[in-house]
Amino acid sequence: MPTSQFITALVQEDSLRTNADTPVPWWSYAKPVLAGAALSLVAAGRLRLDAPVCGRPFTLRQLLQHRAGLGCYGGLRDYHAAVAAGESPWPVKEMLRRVDSDTLTYEPGHGWAYSNVGYLLVRNLIEEATGASLGPALEQLVFRPLGIFGVTVAREPADLDATAWGNVRHYHPEWVYHGLLIGPASAAVLFLHRLLDGGLLSPDLLTEMQAAYPVGDAIPGRPWRTAGYGLGLMIGQGEPPGKYVGHTGGGPASTSAVYRFAGNGTGEFIRRTAAAFAPANDPGMVEAQAMKVAAHGSVHEVC
Repeated sequence: MPTSQFITALVQEDSLRTNADTPVPWWSYAKPVLAGAALSLVAAGRLRLDAPVCGRPFTLRQLLQHRAGLGCYGGLRDYHAAVAAGESPWPVKEMLRRVDSDTLTYEPGHGWAYSNVGYLLVRNLIEEATGASLGPALEQLVFRPLGIFGVTVAREPADLDATAWGNVRHYHPEWVYHGLLIGPASAAVLFLHRLLDGGLLSPDLLTEMQAAYPVGDAIPGRPWRTAGYGLGLMIGQGEPPGKYVGHTGGGPASTSAVYRFAGNGTGEFIRRTAAAFAPANDPGMVEAQAMKVAAHGSVHEVC
């Protein structure tokens, strides 16, 4: 894909460059946002990181790290068929029944499996703790403290019409049960940059957030040499050579990738974070663009 088709943003030290301010869907890049919000509630004593939650044998830490033993609706054939057919989203209780969320696939803390259901529970914890719906809760807990503007929670198909690539499939955002955020690439990259710079959480909580559980080695077709998962963060060695911290997301017709280049072992400290969004269902290609810009500060890639 030509680089001109990417919407890209780069923060190097404290300087922001971007080639578009049109809103884009963030997809699973919402997970670092939800994790940051949940951890800010832990810091305030309103949630506990290592106590059982939801009357179940798993903890908030395990939910954030995909180690709670919950399944995921993304693995259901019926889910993808319903989305493709333009059906209305299932009620939450129906989705949980289809996933069989009462049955854990492994003992919490003794395995790893990516679970959007787990992040629905994180969303519920945030809303219950704040007494607010997701949008106002995230505004209060993360976006306002970090000086991030222009991010909203999509509720109806029309909310996606004004995003960069429109909504020709009439996709309903409530198929993303943990919440579909939309906002400009500049907001996405500034969120991660300021979060990892310590603008929201204490050094101890940031350390907890970035302690990665190893989930694999090289991923075919993607720029990862090793892969791990922290608390709402994908973390590992990638290409160009170095460590990357951030998250990828994808949905119908587009992919998001936002990453901080966390060094290449030379001892040089570089505060550089990049975001790439593209109208493609190819996470490896979009991750490669974000990592290239983050590693090299390729400002010629953005206007």
